[in-house]
Amino acid sequence: MQRYFIALAYNGTRYCGWQKQPGQTTVQESLESAFSMILGEDIELTGCGRTDTGVHALKYYAHFNIARSLPEGFLHRINRVLDSDIAVYQLFPVHWDAHARFDACYRSYAYHLTFRKDPFACETAYFFPFRDRPSPGLMQAAAQTLLSFEDFFPFCKTGHDAKTTLCTIFRSEWEVDPGGEGMVYHIAANRFLRGMVRLIVGMCIEVGLGRLSLGEVEQAMLRHERIRRNVSVPPGGLFLTDVRYPYTLTPL
Repeated sequence: MQRYFIALAYNGTRYCGWQKQPGQTTVQESLESAFSMILGEDIELTGCGRTDTGVHALKYYAHFNIARSLPEGFLHRINRVLDSDIAVYQLFPVHWDAHARFDACYRSYAYHLTFRKDPFACETAYFFPFRDRPSPGLMQAAAQTLLSFEDFFPFCKTGHDAKTTLCTIFRSEWEVDPGGEGMVYHIAANRFLRGMVRLIVGMCIEVGLGRLSLGEVEQAMLRHERIRRNVSVPPGGLFLTDVRYPYTLTPL
């Protein structure tokens, strides 16, 4: 039995997230259906994490097992079968116990915020339609504050099933468009909680608008309490941008 990792990307707009759900269209289900058809047997994929409905991935990894060699031209064939909003880029033969989810030691996300309405970016950026814009300086301060903490309970979606809310944050900062018409939030950590990034972005916007203070954010973090203005931004602006492992992946 050989285990393979696959590197892929997807536009999550029309999918109910990565994970299979009864009666829903998901990235995992679409991939498994295509893999099973090409390989002539039932294939189960294990992903590196669960992205929510409407969230995109520029780099995503999953693994599967198969007892025989892959057919010639497999990458070309699988991409012909998959819908246009999912692409498989590489295949990596790995050790039998390598795990796409549990072995990942680094993940990063980017959230795209725009102040200029763009009909060609409506699926991939959050258009902020209000006249009063948030202060980039305050938003940056809010993002930097998170680097001082390890427990992110205030940014965990209600009804989560996480065994711990501890995360190690490696990066948390806003990149401002030189023209002032948009911003991108970058965050990297060893792990993320359900809905965490969208809640953090919402918090930064509320701080930037002066509707929430940095002191309130810090107190909520110290007390492990929900933030008073608990706002989750829309999913369309969120991208999983990178996933890393403690070992080298060598493609076929």
